[in-house]
Amino acid sequence: MHKRDVSVAWAFVIGLWLAVIFVAIATWSLAPSSGARTMLLTGGFTVLVLNTAAIMAMLRHYREDRDFMYGLDIKFLDEARAAKR
Repeated sequence: MHKRDVSVAWAFVIGLWLAVIFVAIATWSLAPSSGARTMLLTGGFTVLVLNTAAIMAMLRHYREDRDFMYGLDIKFLDEARAAKR
C-alpha cells in the first residue's frame, strides 16, 4: 500500500510539472509583455517548487509513520473481510 501511495504521489508531481510547462508554452504568446511573461513564469515555478516540496514532506511523514498508518488500514481490511464471511 505504501509503495502504491508513493507512486501515485510522484505521478501527481510529474503530471503537475508537465501540465504547468504545457500551459506556459501554450499561452506564451498571449502574455502582453515580457514583464508579464516573467511574472507568470515566476509564479508557475513557485507553485511547482512549493507543491513538490509539500509532497516530498508528505512522503517523508508517510515513511516515518508507515507502520502506524498502514497497520490500521490492514487491521480494518482484515476485520471487513472477516465480517463478510
